[in-house]
Amino acid sequence: MPGAAHVQSYADVVDAYEFHPEAKCASADGTVSGKQTNGLHFRRHIVIDSISYIGKESNELEDVEAGMVSPDQVYTQFTDKRRDYWNTKVRPAMRDKRVSIRTLTIATGLSRRMLIDARLGKRRPHLKHRQRIASALSRLGVLR
Repeated sequence: MPGAAHVQSYADVVDAYEFHPEAKCASADGTVSGKQTNGLHFRRHIVIDSISYIGKESNELEDVEAGMVSPDQVYTQFTDKRRDYWNTKVRPAMRDKRVSIRTLTIATGLSRRMLIDARLGKRRPHLKHRQRIASALSRLGVLR
């Protein structure tokens, strides 16, 4: 019935527990453990791609958990320029031996001196130039 709540008994909870998926474990072949996974389970391996620092406003945290408000509206994201996309992905891709400064100069239309300084970390180009460099590196197959 609409508006009615289903109350679970302890027996319902215990019965469901037998087949609950285990998010932290993987099966023997490396896939995520599901409800019917049999055999020995192993810890899942993860790869961290990036770190984001967020501040959570506690007065709206319950609304986010209930799905009434989007986390993007509540959380404040703090950027750490030492660990942003430019420093962790783009600059290392600029140092790849497959891409010369000459190739980057032609692909981006930016000055040689600016690209050298950006690659060495002496200069941080403004946003449009960073985007232009990243898209050129993607086209050249160096940045994924």
